[in-house]
Amino acid sequence: MMLVVIPFANSFWSLAVVLTLFGICSNTCNIAINTQGVDVEKIYNRSIMSSFHGAWSLAGFIGALIGLIIMSLQVDIITHFVLIFIIILLLFFTQKKFLLDYKPVEGDKEKGFVKPDKVLIQLGIIGFLGMATEGTMFDWSGVYFHEIVKAPEKWTTLGYAAFMVTMASGRFVGDRFIERFGKQRILQFSGILMGSGLLISVFFPSLIVCTMAFMLVGLGVACTVPTVYSVAGQHKTINSGVALAMVSSISFLGFLMGPPLIGYIAELFDLRYSYALFAIFGFILSAMVGHMKIFKS
Repeated sequence: MMLVVIPFANSFWSLAVVLTLFGICSNTCNIAINTQGVDVEKIYNRSIMSSFHGAWSLAGFIGALIGLIIMSLQVDIITHFVLIFIIILLLFFTQKKFLLDYKPVEGDKEKGFVKPDKVLIQLGIIGFLGMATEGTMFDWSGVYFHEIVKAPEKWTTLGYAAFMVTMASGRFVGDRFIERFGKQRILQFSGILMGSGLLISVFFPSLIVCTMAFMLVGLGVACTVPTVYSVAGQHKTINSGVALAMVSSISFLGFLMGPPLIGYIAELFDLRYSYALFAIFGFILSAMVGHMKIFKS
């Protein structure tokens, strides 16, 4: 419903309010869907969260494609958003019967604020590092190819495309690797891939090498957030939805703060310094996972 309201915002402040409400609704939905994913994982007794996030990535591609088609047909924005709203309503009313009921965990009696424990904070920080890298690739990969790689105009989006393809495909196959090697090893390897890919792009800023490096970053990002959410949702004393809300709140700060931080450092020094810093994030992530007891239990 908030999507349909957006086109009617006729000033900066009205648009800011509508977009804020839209963001709140969107992230509430995000937490709820991930909670369902965690509960389905418990039923199947195997890792499937990564594939769910792969479907999210695929939806991003489809959404962009729908937008391009509608714009090419010169359909006005109100009609566009109303059509999307109708599709969402149809999906909701036909699929809601498959949603799982809420099941409280043992000792789940608190109704108000629940203080996050050490494990959830650590998982949130890991999610923060992963989302900061993801946000950086979303917002700055094209600029990096333009300013540092000096790629021709038609190739400036190549790095972003390479990142997105490996991130999406990595999520669809990630569950198989998680089942085989375990969540701890996959997260550690993901951090190493993120850090290594960014460092390679810093030291070897050529078109082909950077494209391959960004593919490594995409593979590293692929399973990080899904795995963190899966582990958080299986907390033994805090309800999965509440645990996910806590971890998500910390993680999304990375998505919000990462790109501006990149820009600030690039303004002071150089974009390569920014990417070098975020490469360190990947190695910190890997080290943190190696010392967390929750992955060893």
